[in-house]
Amino acid sequence: MTLRRSDFPPGFLVGAATAAYQIEGHSFGGAGLTHWDTFAATPGNVVRAENGAIACDHYNRYEADLDLVAKAGLNAYRFSTSWARILPEGRGAVNAQGLDYYDRLVDAMLARNLKPNLTLYHWELPATLAVLGGWTNRDICHWFTDFARIVMARIGDRVAMTATINEPWCIAWLGHFRGRHAPGLRDIHATAHAKPDVLPADGMALQALRADGHSNLGIVMNIDHVAPATNSAADLAAATRADAMLKR
Repeated sequence: MTLRRSDFPPGFLVGAATAAYQIEGHSFGGAGLTHWDTFAATPGNVVRAENGAIACDHYNRYEADLDLVAKAGLNAYRFSTSWARILPEGRGAVNAQGLDYYDRLVDAMLARNLKPNLTLYHWELPATLAVLGGWTNRDICHWFTDFARIVMARIGDRVAMTATINEPWCIAWLGHFRGRHAPGLRDIHATAHAKPDVLPADGMALQALRADGHSNLGIVMNIDHVAPATNSAADLAAATRADAMLKR
C-alpha cells in the first residue's frame, strides 16, 4: 500500500519523537544528576558503558536538528523535559539555564512550523529523588506536580499538547522489576510500590495544570492485548497474570 500525505485527514500530525536524556547531553547547562547517570555508571548495565553526558549534543545542536525535522516534511516534534535540568535537586531551586533552554527549543519549533508536543516525564528522575525512594515514595506525586507546574508556567502557552508521564508500565516493570531501565532494580516489592504511585502523580498533576488554565493534556500509555494460547486452565491463568502486569 502506498500512502500520500493527502490520504490523511486535515490536521493529521506527522512527527518525530525524542527523550531528553537520549539526545540532549546532560553534562551541559547546569543539569543535576539523574538516576540514568547512576544506572549508566553501574558496570554491566549499558553496552560499552556509554552514558548521556554528551549523547547527540542536542542541547547545542537543536537548531540544526530541528532543521532536519522540518526538511523531512514533518509538522510535529515530540520532546521531553529533563526534571534534573530544571530542578537539579529535584525540588527547590530552579536552574534558570534549564528553563531558558526549553524556552528556546519551543520557539525554534514554532519558527519552523512544527507543533511542539511536550512530555513532562520520560523516565528521567533526579538522582536526589531516587535516593529518597523515587517512584516508591508517595511524596513523588507532590514533587512531580510541582515540577510540572514550573515547566508549564514557562512554556505551556506555546505547546500544542502535553503528556504528563511516558509509559507507566516501563517505569514500574522495566525500572523496578526487570532492572533494564533506571533505577535498575529487580525487586517485586519496589514494583508493587511504584505502580500505585505513577498514576496518582499523573492525576494530581493534571488537576493542578487544569486549575492553572492549561488544556489538551494527557498521558502516554503502552497497553498490549493478551490472549491465552489455549482454553486450558493453566493458559487462562497465565493470560490473566500477564494482563494484570501489563495494565495495572
